[in-house]
Amino acid sequence: MRRSYVYVCVTDVSFVPPLIYGIFGSSMNLAVGNVAAVSLLLASMIGSQVSAAENPDLYMNLFFTAAFFTGVFEVALGIFRLGILVDFLSRSTITGFMGGTAIIVIMQQLKGVLGLKHFTTKTDVVSVLHFVFSHTSEWRWESVLVGVCFIGLLFLSKFVKAKVPRLFWVPAIAPLLVVVLGGVFAYLVHGEEHGIHIVGPLKKGLNPISITHLKFHSKYFSVLLKAGLVSGFLALSEGIAVGRSLAMLKNEQIDGNKEMIAFGMMNIVGSWFSCYLTTGPFSKSAVNFDAGCKTAMSNVIMSICMMLVLLFLAPLFKYTPLVSLSAIITVAMIGLIEYEKAHHLFKVDKFDFVICMAAFFGVIFFNMIIGLMVSVGLSVIRALLCVARPDTCKLGNIAGTDIYRDIEQYPDCVGIPNMLILKMSSPVYYANASYSRERILRWIEKEESTADKNGELHYLILDMGGVTSIDSTGIGMLLEVYRILERRQIRVVLVNPRLQVAEKLVSAKYIEMIGEEWVFLSVNEAVSACHFSLQESRTIDP
Repeated sequence: MRRSYVYVCVTDVSFVPPLIYGIFGSSMNLAVGNVAAVSLLLASMIGSQVSAAENPDLYMNLFFTAAFFTGVFEVALGIFRLGILVDFLSRSTITGFMGGTAIIVIMQQLKGVLGLKHFTTKTDVVSVLHFVFSHTSEWRWESVLVGVCFIGLLFLSKFVKAKVPRLFWVPAIAPLLVVVLGGVFAYLVHGEEHGIHIVGPLKKGLNPISITHLKFHSKYFSVLLKAGLVSGFLALSEGIAVGRSLAMLKNEQIDGNKEMIAFGMMNIVGSWFSCYLTTGPFSKSAVNFDAGCKTAMSNVIMSICMMLVLLFLAPLFKYTPLVSLSAIITVAMIGLIEYEKAHHLFKVDKFDFVICMAAFFGVIFFNMIIGLMVSVGLSVIRALLCVARPDTCKLGNIAGTDIYRDIEQYPDCVGIPNMLILKMSSPVYYANASYSRERILRWIEKEESTADKNGELHYLILDMGGVTSIDSTGIGMLLEVYRILERRQIRVVLVNPRLQVAEKLVSAKYIEMIGEEWVFLSVNEAVSACHFSLQESRTIDP
């Protein structure tokens, strides 16, 4: 009873949720379904409370309830516009994640290709290879031969498309052809008797409505809430990562907020129709992408096809060999390992390459979530370092022009006597205020040490065009710098502060302190005013 019910639950995930995603989703490539990692997590958390063998109905109803909580959590994230979390998935992270996930999915297909009856539940490469080579007695050469033939046929379809572009439809129908040919072959030669495992008996019919079976007031509420939130976050991370990975290959964009709402809605509605947690599995999405999908309508077509299969054709797929499904997934995965892009990252930015490799090795040696989290963590650390250690450069004049540029980037630029012009290029707030103060004072000390060459320092001109925001700590830093320089008889001059920054400086009375007449639109205007003031003071006090 439990086995058949689980089958119906899993198959209907390809019927109801895709319809919902087709309405709300923004990814043109994602194909929704179940993922093994989250399924195992839910089975572990719920299985610790209820035995699937002793009480299968309650066990499945708890799965549906957990899916409902997951949906509510995901919708809430989307409504509160937390799609910004997607931006932490950098291109280097996605490249490594996609390559690593492709490897572990290919490794999982060894069960079908080698004709193994049992397989490890672990996904890391070491565990999978250890299991495979410790069960060599179960390998079936018949299954391997059929698998190699199917893989060759799928690669041949891609070769035909590359050589004859007008036959673009060949790779699209090749997976279906493999399934049909495999089923016919397995039926004619009685494949199950020769080590070619088949899907087995499939029952017709759709899932029953389960909305009345959701357990909101049971003693399992806290466990279900925890399972829903944890599994929801993991499923959302993986689903969005997969969607963004495939979108990047086509130079497309996905809306993180819309994806969160779409995932949430399909889990809420799915829980009403005997479906458990649904997200964007990499293997199914890769096959969808490889087949040449163009819009989210592919999910609707998949849903309609699944409905027809469940209602009328399910028994006909009884003889579908597992090796044919493994061949389809393997070929799709190979096409998603981007060797050239990883090499490009190594040549362009070594730290990006490290981030990419962290995702790749984290996925293949641990699991997808660890790989993703480690890579994202490194990306966040890099971003924090860039923000906390902003660059402050000295500007000089390009001879014969009114243009001022970084003297390190343009060595021919000339410094202005009696003036130090610094460009601040990042927001000034608590995380970098102290560092910015130290950099400014260090520049001043360096300038004063060359006073004989450039003349005594009288003006500090701060170009604030690159300061997009400032907080109270940043304003406090500017006040400290002003007081320090005031004692040294060095005047502070501001250039082009942005509106939001200027408003805060006015509110803090910083502008009043330095004087409104010492705020300018351009560096050239500031330099001219400083020259005029300096000449005027020398005339008065020769």
